[in-house]
Amino acid sequence: MAGERALVVGLGVTGRAAALALAARGWTVRAADRRPDADAGRLAEAGVEVLLGNEEEDLLQDVDVVVKSPGVPGEAPPVAAARARGVPVWSELELGWRLLPGNPIVGVTGTKGKTTTVRLLGAMFDAAGREAVLAGNEHTPLSEVALSVEAGTWIVCEVSSFALEDVHDFSCEVAVLLNVEPDHLDRHADFEAYRAAKLRILERANTRIVPRGSRLEGMEFGADDPLPAEPLLPGRHNRENAAAATAAARSAGIDEGAIADALRSFAGVPHRLEAVRELRGVRFVNDSKATNVAAAVRALETYAGEPVHVILGGSSKGEDFAPLAAAVRPNVRSVHLIGDEAGRLGELIESDVDETLDRAVAHAASLAAAGDVVLLSPACASYDQFRNFEERGDAFRRIVEALP
Repeated sequence: MAGERALVVGLGVTGRAAALALAARGWTVRAADRRPDADAGRLAEAGVEVLLGNEEEDLLQDVDVVVKSPGVPGEAPPVAAARARGVPVWSELELGWRLLPGNPIVGVTGTKGKTTTVRLLGAMFDAAGREAVLAGNEHTPLSEVALSVEAGTWIVCEVSSFALEDVHDFSCEVAVLLNVEPDHLDRHADFEAYRAAKLRILERANTRIVPRGSRLEGMEFGADDPLPAEPLLPGRHNRENAAAATAAARSAGIDEGAIADALRSFAGVPHRLEAVRELRGVRFVNDSKATNVAAAVRALETYAGEPVHVILGGSSKGEDFAPLAAAVRPNVRSVHLIGDEAGRLGELIESDVDETLDRAVAHAASLAAAGDVVLLSPACASYDQFRNFEERGDAFRRIVEALP
């Protein structure tokens, strides 16, 4: 793969990594972003032609392939034009796979639990004394990993539905499908389109690990599976993640002792049921990554036996909140709504509209007694008031830590 000509569309972290990886391999690279203030990083000095804020220009001139960043929708003008002209469109995941020197991949996808499962798998490889590189969504882009990884090193890759939209030859030694529940319906045409994108990870995989009862061909896992040790992580959904990771680790040849060590010691990932502080007997839990209804329902189920004060709301992902309303059981002592979706949530759930996160935390804390849990599990995206779920979770942590 040298001497080709590529257009990279979208200059987020993943797009910049793709453009740099191609330039390093001797490709002629053009990189474009509709935002005039997009961060082009080191692209120009690497010899990449950078075009910002202009989609009128004929970006496809003399281009052999288009590499689409995961944040770029399929109907974006350069991408749609490429398809119309018969120019191949690759996701960054496809590009990264093609650039690898020949590495076995454990690919992990699902609506929720991807990052936790990937990092738990990384802990299992580490406990076994075997080198593995974490890549993909919320990790280092696969095309960047391909520049330095040694042949034969295992790669544990977190894969989103956006990354799977335009794969062609990408394949996994072990493919893990955790779950598929409504999400990203603001981007995908409908749930079936979203599900179809997720299922593409199973194509060409040597070993397929799938949820029990999914009616998909492969090795099944479930929350009730016997494990070599009980996971440190709280919640039934995390036991399900642990079962999936255990099945994948076994398929990759990790021994039972190392799997057990990782299960006992892995403490989880920030913003996923993260214990932030205990104050006067009240526990504050940051679950900002619960950006859809299914994730918030799981969080409420985790604390079903304890008094809970939950903070919900944010920006819309086009979801139905009825299942969330049904999950608000009598142990939920108060519900605090923030952000753009506060009004729609308030129509279904008896609640207080606090509008902002700082007010919601202060209000919930004032109502909570020793033994209660104050839980941020928004069931919504964060883009109305924050740049991303990490910024929202970090804000929650700061607000809680500042409580007198």
